[in-house]
Amino acid sequence: MHSLTGAIQDADGNITESQQYFSEDNGTFFIRVEFTTALSLAEIIDHIEPVASKYQAEYLIDTVGRKLRTLVLVSKAGHCLNDLLYRQRDNKLQIEIPRVLSNHADLAPLTEFYGIDFEHMRVTDDTSKRAFEERLLEIVETENIELVVLARYMQILSPEFCARLSGKIINIHHSFLPSFKGANPYAQAHDRGVKLIGATAHFVTNELDEGPIIEQNVERVNHKFTREQLISVGQDIESRTLANAVQWFAEHRVFLDGHRSVVFS
Repeated sequence: MHSLTGAIQDADGNITESQQYFSEDNGTFFIRVEFTTALSLAEIIDHIEPVASKYQAEYLIDTVGRKLRTLVLVSKAGHCLNDLLYRQRDNKLQIEIPRVLSNHADLAPLTEFYGIDFEHMRVTDDTSKRAFEERLLEIVETENIELVVLARYMQILSPEFCARLSGKIINIHHSFLPSFKGANPYAQAHDRGVKLIGATAHFVTNELDEGPIIEQNVERVNHKFTREQLISVGQDIESRTLANAVQWFAEHRVFLDGHRSVVFS
């Protein structure tokens, strides 16, 4: 840490925020530093690179407040998409969404209301799934996409696609206690009388819903809640949880640490 802060000071930098963490599991040291300086990016790199080379460190330098180019994938449920688009419009999220891609046409009116391009491609079999993912990769390249968000996108991405964009895809799903899978999970939850409803935002990996967790939230419910009320609570917590994860990622506060993630607040 001293070497890095010294390099920043040599670059006429004034440190305004600094957070660090040492992972005892694998011996990796993580650090996030915000600083102000009058130097150019190239000049800053000239000061940082010797430190990074000495410690064989990976690093990223970005401008505070720059909006991350983000592609959103959806199916039919619109609550997470609506929340992301609203927060983006009101500058409450540090992202820029140039396009929404879906395997259904249902959310086209919502997306167009916010002035965002909407693209629909049906996914019915392996052939159309490959075509969908090929289009995804094309958009990622041509639109300079830095993050892909699955805002209740109800298709499984191929292992090849997940590997291609490893660490750059975030998903959201409910996490009932106990857990219910399959169709109508909220109906199952109501029938079983659940007392907690939760949501988990995580990175997408080859293993379904097993990627490193970024954010989780939970709300307490009781026997008085109807199925519709459970759905309302669930959708609200899913939206908030996903928005938190996206914002922290956009602010470069999320680091991969093996099967876990380090999130600086």
